[in-house]
Amino acid sequence: MPATLYGLATCDTCKKARNWLDRHRIEYAFIDYRAQPVAAATLKEWAPALGGWEKLVNRASTTWRNLPEARKAPGSAPEWTLLIKEHPALIRRPVVVLDDGSVHHGFSDKLFKSLFAGQGTAKA
Repeated sequence: MPATLYGLATCDTCKKARNWLDRHRIEYAFIDYRAQPVAAATLKEWAPALGGWEKLVNRASTTWRNLPEARKAPGSAPEWTLLIKEHPALIRRPVVVLDDGSVHHGFSDKLFKSLFAGQGTAKA
């Protein structure tokens, strides 16, 4: 399996990413992290791979804006993982983990063309 896509089944960006992969006939596994929460150890691996906790968490989201101010300043990895466990919608979407172990987030045609160059075939 070339990739695992983590996100929310109802997220429009995740739907676009999944449609792109389907259209290009690229195999992937999709994990809805509300239904299957991401393990704390995995989150701790993703954060530095993406540039830190601030890059993993979507601070522009409604979920973030609705948090009490005291919760918006986690000071340690355990505090971040607890916050994300309580509010999985805080994770930027989608998170893409390739079979080489690299971690990426977001969706754009340009990003996915780069990530999946030479894989799959576009449907006619």
